[in-house]
Amino acid sequence: MAILETVAIAFWVMLPAYVPNNAAVLAGGGRPIDGGRTWGDKRVLGDGKSWRGTAAGVIAGLALAGVLTAAASSVSTAVGFDLPEFTPLAALGLAGGAMLGDILASFAKRRTGRQRGAMFPGVDQLDFVVVSLPLTALLATEWFFDWFTWGIVLVIVVLTPVLHVTTNMIAYKLGLKNEPW
Repeated sequence: MAILETVAIAFWVMLPAYVPNNAAVLAGGGRPIDGGRTWGDKRVLGDGKSWRGTAAGVIAGLALAGVLTAAASSVSTAVGFDLPEFTPLAALGLAGGAMLGDILASFAKRRTGRQRGAMFPGVDQLDFVVVSLPLTALLATEWFFDWFTWGIVLVIVVLTPVLHVTTNMIAYKLGLKNEPW
């Protein structure tokens, strides 16, 4: 598999996991998932993790997976290699796993004394990958192993932090985020 093909497939298969956190930022607000509860002297998650943002993120990821599935055949023909169609469970694993990863990262931030928006290197960039990949493997095992080769996973682990930093900088410049990370 050529390098460009591997990068394109890696980006395509991860789009339903890349989009949910961005959609959650745009649609967020409302009732926090933790309901304001604390664990010890720290919030469980914080105000940044809301039911509305989480639902919007999952729905956005599922919708994008649907659009990509509808376009997969045409785009595959245009680029000269196969791109995946997403099964419903694969889409749910990627989108839901991305949001769950972000929620778990927020929990870890609170436990380590970091405030909302504080930098948590490595975790901030890969939290959604670390959860979405195993959840997708669990929910859509055959589909997962058809598309997530070691080469694809390696590209995802390298590409994701670059994309994360770039999109966060753009969101910060547009006034959609309070911090550039």
